Amino acid sequence: MLMKSEQSTLLLIDVQEKLMPAIAYGAEVIDRCTTLATIAGLLEIPVLATEQLPEKLGPNAEIVKELCDQTIAKYHFDACPDGLVENLPEGRQHIIIAGCETHVCMMQTALSLIDAGYKVWVVADATGSRNEFDRDVALDRLSSSGARIVTVEMVAFEWMRHCKHSAFRDVQALIK
Repeated sequence: MLMKSEQSTLLLIDVQEKLMPAIAYGAEVIDRCTTLATIAGLLEIPVLATEQLPEKLGPNAEIVKELCDQTIAKYHFDACPDGLVENLPEGRQHIIIAGCETHVCMMQTALSLIDAGYKVWVVADATGSRNEFDRDVALDRLSSSGARIVTVEMVAFEWMRHCKHSAFRDVQALIK
């Protein structure tokens, strides 16, 4: 199944500045999430984000925060009990999810979205955990639970569909 831009929402989980130094390859995760959010903006795809316990862990990285249409504060590891589903744009059943930590907040949110009937794609190269093994096991579990594991480039080109898309050159420049 291909993801469709007109049915997609990008969801960035807990890309919080204070958390990222502890994440394996944290700078790359921020960069990939920023690239995804920039592409989503070019293609008019809504971008939502979450922040785990922001009064203690602080806000998302500023560059990520600027690219989001809405940021939801949360206290559960799974964002759904804290209002995520109610804030998702109506009629958009494809959720493309990235962020941290892959094996905790991102995974629990993705699994709940699958249970709620959404089609979920996890952007593997835009996720992170403190321990790479935890990340890898979470991606395997998500895949076996019905999530589709993808990369930033896969998302970008599926959203555009063809090289004559009006944003193709801008998106291509972001990826290269």
